[in-house]
Amino acid sequence: MSIEAHGNSQAMHRTGWILSGIVIAFMAADAGSNLLAIAPIKKAALETGYPLDQMWLIGALALICLALYAIPATSVLGAIILTGFLGGAITSHLRVAGTLTPEMIVSLIPGVTAWGGLWFRDPRIRALIPRRHNVVHSAALADASRNLGRHPRQI
Repeated sequence: MSIEAHGNSQAMHRTGWILSGIVIAFMAADAGSNLLAIAPIKKAALETGYPLDQMWLIGALALICLALYAIPATSVLGAIILTGFLGGAITSHLRVAGTLTPEMIVSLIPGVTAWGGLWFRDPRIRALIPRRHNVVHSAALADASRNLGRHPRQI
C-alpha cells in the first residue's frame, strides 16, 4: 500500500503538530528544570539515586531529544531516542518505588503522545503503523479456528 493511500490531510498534519507541540513543551520544561536544578528536581534526583552534579547532563540529554524530535528531518530518530530517555526515567522510578507511581505515568504519557504526534504528521509512520479497520475479535477468531476444515453446511 502506498504512503499516499493513508492520507495526509491538513487536519491530520495540524493535529500531529499540536500533539508534538505538547511533547516539545513538556521536554523543554523538563530540560530547563534540570539545567536550572530547581529544588523539586534536586529532591527527585536524590531520591532516584542520581548525583546532583550530573543534573546538567540529564538536562542536556533532554534538550538533544527535544531538538531531534522537533526537526522534521530527524523526528523519527528523535522519537526513538526520546522513547529511550523517558523509558529510563520510568525505570529509575520503578527501581526506587517498586510499584506504579504518578512520576511513571508523567513519563509514559509524553512518550505515547510523541509517537501519536508523529503518526498524525508523517505519512511514512502511518504506512509503518497502519490503523486497523477490520479487527477480528478473539471470540470470532476462536469460532473460526474451531470450524476450520469443516464444510460450511456443518457449521
